[in-house]
Amino acid sequence: MAKRIAVVKKEKCNPVGCGGYLCMKVNPDNRQGIESIYVDVDKKVAINEELCGSGISIAVNKCPFHALAVVNLPESLDKEPIHRYGKNGFALFNLPTPVFGKVVGVLGRNGIGKSTAVKILAGIIKPNLGKTAADDKEVINYFKGTEAQSYFEKLQKKEIKVAYKPQQVDAIPKQFQGTVKQLLEKADEKKELSTIAKLLELTAVLDHDIKNISGGELQRVAIAATVLKKANVYFFDEPTSYLDIKQRLKIAQFIKNLADENTAVMVVEHDLIILDYLADTVHLLYGNEAEYGIVSQPKAAKAGINVYLQGYLKEENVRFREKPISFPSKASHTAQKKELLTSWEDFEEKIGSFTLKANKGVIYKHNCIGILGENGIGKTSFARILAGEIKNHPLKIKISYKSQYLEPSEELVMIVLQRAITHHENSIIRPLNLKPLFERKVNELSGGELQRVAIAYCLSQDADVFLLDEPSAYMDVEQRLNLSKVMQDFLSLTGKSALIIDHDLLFIDYLSDELVVFEGQPAVNGTVHGPFPMEQGMNNFLQDLQITFRRDPETNRPRANKLDSQKDMEQKGTGKLYY
Repeated sequence: MAKRIAVVKKEKCNPVGCGGYLCMKVNPDNRQGIESIYVDVDKKVAINEELCGSGISIAVNKCPFHALAVVNLPESLDKEPIHRYGKNGFALFNLPTPVFGKVVGVLGRNGIGKSTAVKILAGIIKPNLGKTAADDKEVINYFKGTEAQSYFEKLQKKEIKVAYKPQQVDAIPKQFQGTVKQLLEKADEKKELSTIAKLLELTAVLDHDIKNISGGELQRVAIAATVLKKANVYFFDEPTSYLDIKQRLKIAQFIKNLADENTAVMVVEHDLIILDYLADTVHLLYGNEAEYGIVSQPKAAKAGINVYLQGYLKEENVRFREKPISFPSKASHTAQKKELLTSWEDFEEKIGSFTLKANKGVIYKHNCIGILGENGIGKTSFARILAGEIKNHPLKIKISYKSQYLEPSEELVMIVLQRAITHHENSIIRPLNLKPLFERKVNELSGGELQRVAIAYCLSQDADVFLLDEPSAYMDVEQRLNLSKVMQDFLSLTGKSALIIDHDLLFIDYLSDELVVFEGQPAVNGTVHGPFPMEQGMNNFLQDLQITFRRDPETNRPRANKLDSQKDMEQKGTGKLYY
């Protein structure tokens, strides 16, 4: 097998913009009469992998739209891909394997084949083994001698029935008209609608129109519709997006309880704390975004996540991150934060039918404050009040605010980020990998791309405090880890302060020196407490979640203790819920 593949990202290929097939003009093969790059039927370029020589890297580097890639594959890869999206398309090698009685996690960046792998296993995509098509016998033979062989044999014989929760839950209202109850009745093969609705806290919205419920409610409806089907293999693609921390932990426990000797569960998840909490084993995916992905052998959840943070797969001898990620101890940080920057006084505000109360709080210079609380409890309203967008209690300093909901526009990214490009090339633009987006319009960006642009814009402003609402939303695990490092380095470099609202506890833990904690009743009232030192804030927040955390000795990352384990009981006994 060839140890390299050529990829053309057709959506980026712009022959008009580059002056007419620039890659073909500069490619040494083409100049010698060998058509290794040619014009395809869609008027975009294509690459003949058999003909292209080493000089094709010139064409790859000259493309102003980053539409071409020629990738050297790992030497250990001795098989054709399990699936390839056509000529010069993305290639996926190997698959994760569902295991009865266990929850198997799938971990990796966006655009690296996680959803493709799950769709193949769920029977939604028919694998083609890198060709135009492949039959069931060829697929089974591809996995000869592995657990995946047995899985595909059972799938072919219809001994396996699958249920699949898709990643894009926001597409559901476009595909279904009616109430939540009507949708769930349609899916309810087990006749357990009322039980599942109660467990997933959906009873109050059963009579609501599907198009009028929130993202978090839509996510739980999708999970309910999946588990109401009679299946013995359940797939959940990103089940915690749109959910707050409390809901994430409840959903994790709910999904974990599905696995038994007759039932296998597979989960794609970007929240490492949740993945660690619910998965027994994990498969890591590595490779290049939109080019190729390789599925690793399974590892125990703890070890697999630590390997992911280290960025080195020993068995495959592959390094997929330059530097390991470890979590700093917080003790030395909080002792230094004594120079007052600003404060807010006690206030109470009525926003529609919702009441928000805030106890007095202070912000020190060079400080990062995490903000935790359920959905609908006033976190965004509080942020908008501090930023001066609503009501009468803005902080009397310069604030740069990134809102939760991002507004697309017709402007080019390079225009929006002009200040960041001029002043923060090395601290923001490069580490957030924004250069490939410069020539694109803001309204053409994906959710994750738009988020990175909005964060860069916020951090580049002349401000005393940066206020970011859900910066990790739409980001994959790699981008979240990278963002936390970029933001920590940026705040350290500039000496500025930040307030960050987020639902990813690992992200908040990595960044925060202190915590603000919200209590109350969603959609009715919320009370702002803090900022507190990390340990005190986390203890306050975790009180009613009935969950405890410890530090992993290898990476120092926070890990949720198993419910009623010896460590869990010991920490609850001493009142130290957060290690």
